[in-house]
Amino acid sequence: MLFGLSAPVAKALLRATTPQLLAGLLYLGSGSGLLALWLVRRGRVEAPLGRRDVPWLAGAIAAGGIAGPVLLMVGLARTPASSASLLLNFEGVLTALLAWFVFRENVDRRVALGMLAIVLGGALISWQGRATLGGLTGPLAVVGACACWAVDNNLTQKVSAGDPVQIAMLKGLTAGAVNLVIALALGARLPHAPVVGGALVLGFLSYGVSLVLFVLALRGLGTARTGAYFSTAPFVGAVASLLVWREPVTSGLLLGGACMAVGVWLHVTERHEHPHVHEAMDHEHAHVHDEHHRHEHAPGDPPVTDPVPHTHPHHHAPLAHTHPHYPDIHHRHGH
Repeated sequence: MLFGLSAPVAKALLRATTPQLLAGLLYLGSGSGLLALWLVRRGRVEAPLGRRDVPWLAGAIAAGGIAGPVLLMVGLARTPASSASLLLNFEGVLTALLAWFVFRENVDRRVALGMLAIVLGGALISWQGRATLGGLTGPLAVVGACACWAVDNNLTQKVSAGDPVQIAMLKGLTAGAVNLVIALALGARLPHAPVVGGALVLGFLSYGVSLVLFVLALRGLGTARTGAYFSTAPFVGAVASLLVWREPVTSGLLLGGACMAVGVWLHVTERHEHPHVHEAMDHEHAHVHDEHHRHEHAPGDPPVTDPVPHTHPHHHAPLAHTHPHYPDIHHRHGH
């Protein structure tokens, strides 16, 4: 919802600046706002990123914060808006495909159908009448950007046990710097202070806080399902635009919203349950002592604060049991 609501507000800000520069300011607002929040709450509950997280996070930042924005700017300069809007729906599809076939995340027919329904809904909402490709370079660049963000999403899932504020902060600062450099290199100029301030605040809420919640969802739901739910953002943005800008209610919006509702219903009513085995594992993340965390605390570990989460490095002994579950950080097993 936070990301979707950014669309009608950003539309107003675009009257005073360019898309590239606005993207840089939004990401910069995300990173700088989360940096302040991280400094204030450092040491609280969430586990800090460790040395083994660095390759995954560096790959995510390189793909989603550097390569993705550059390819998108190249694509947008060579692709009609209607085509670009439809092509951006590839992010959810590619995210799910990578999660399912490369990172071996569980998928069944119900989840796949739900994903297709949500993506179809996004395409219907984005449709503006007629799509023309205008050559292959632009569309391929937009799809390439979507592929970069799909890689970003899947790699971020690998570090989602860590502090989501720290993860989103690093990604926001990097993407902000890259987009700002691109915009200034293309000749853009900084707008007046109120526009800059508005963009930074909007970026903190709709890009920063939104990304923190996205990382938490990756931790608890897995990559494909999180990407599917995030694909409902166009519907939220479209409805907000109706209210703010009095835009017309179109058949595409109604059909797209219906498709998304069906897709989300298929996902939230999913029940995935079977006997499964947890192999021995050592990691650190915020947790309470539930059925997956039956360990003793060593000297120096924080006190048990159930039901308030606490964090420390801990060991998971092998465990076999049956219960409903998602492909979260504790359920990355084969089927």
